[in-house]
Amino acid sequence: MKTKAQKIKDVEIGSSLVEGAKSIVFVDFSKTPTKEITVLKNSLDTISGKYRVIKKRLLQIIFKQKDVQVDTKQFGSQLAGIYSQKEISEPAGMVFKFIKNHGKDFAFKMVGGYDLATNVFFNEADIKAIGRLPSREILLAQLLGMLNAPTRSLVYTLDQIAKSKTSVN
Repeated sequence: MKTKAQKIKDVEIGSSLVEGAKSIVFVDFSKTPTKEITVLKNSLDTISGKYRVIKKRLLQIIFKQKDVQVDTKQFGSQLAGIYSQKEISEPAGMVFKFIKNHGKDFAFKMVGGYDLATNVFFNEADIKAIGRLPSREILLAQLLGMLNAPTRSLVYTLDQIAKSKTSVN
């Protein structure tokens, strides 16, 4: 059982994490080995992310202070937050890849997310869908490829017509 001073310190740490974050991904870490969580924590450094376990009751106090509209009571399991300075897609994508690399029997799972920039809560299905998306750079490259495809097809067709007229003569 934590003392009142320890709980106050947890609230202060949690408040600073929420202030510095653009997004939060909530995860259920029950039955997950500590060494696996350590691997995730180390990989979060690439996206300026922090993994922190704070009791749901204390987290609710932090959210009330910071005007974050998330009810932590909806999460029935043990809860940890991944606080990131990036858009919600980056931490969600990283956690999704982490879970995918460990197989279907892996107990670690995403249970929700919150975008602090837009004040939007994402349920479990939404955050998993966001996690499956490719990165922004890949999506932009795919869009550019789709926009260039008709032009490329036209150039190829004109080239083939020119070659066929040259070979006939």
